[in-house]
Amino acid sequence: MADAVPNDRQPVGDDTLIERILANDREAFEQLYERYFGRVYSFVRKRLDNRADVEETVQEIFVSVFSCLGSYRREAPLGAWILGIARRAVAGRFKKKRHPTVPFTGEEEPETVDLLMPMLQRAATPFDYYECLERIARLEAAAARRLTRDQRRMFELHHLHHRSIADIAAQLDKSEDAVKSNLYRARKALLAG
Repeated sequence: MADAVPNDRQPVGDDTLIERILANDREAFEQLYERYFGRVYSFVRKRLDNRADVEETVQEIFVSVFSCLGSYRREAPLGAWILGIARRAVAGRFKKKRHPTVPFTGEEEPETVDLLMPMLQRAATPFDYYECLERIARLEAAAARRLTRDQRRMFELHHLHHRSIADIAAQLDKSEDAVKSNLYRARKALLAG
């Protein structure tokens, strides 16, 4: 039977690790790195499709964590603070890429312009996808917090299912003015959200 090794190494809390790192304890930073590496790597991997980019970004994040640790105010858990740095690092990688723009000529547009055509002519970038997911999450959270059941239903019918005001009014047994008013309030709440 092998000798039992006493477990005198208890898990160290984040605050203790921070103090040790700020006192230049390299082992403490390695512990912090091991503690949060999996979460950060998973977060970045879900947003970037190239393994080399993921690994490079994760390393940049931990360099930022190390260099900014002195500014951590402990108002939020350390994990949330680190994931905030990760979120900004991922967004920063997307911002480095230039997105196509349309020059403004000052002339009137033809009446038959298809505004979706430029979007259909190019593939969505990871930044487009990430930005879309962020917007959807914000809108869903705002809808859950601020819209009544009727407002949400009217918003979905009009903006997602492209139903006319008259159709919505008939379906929900409301006046067209009531539908318009609720849609206005719903849009205002979502934009504030």
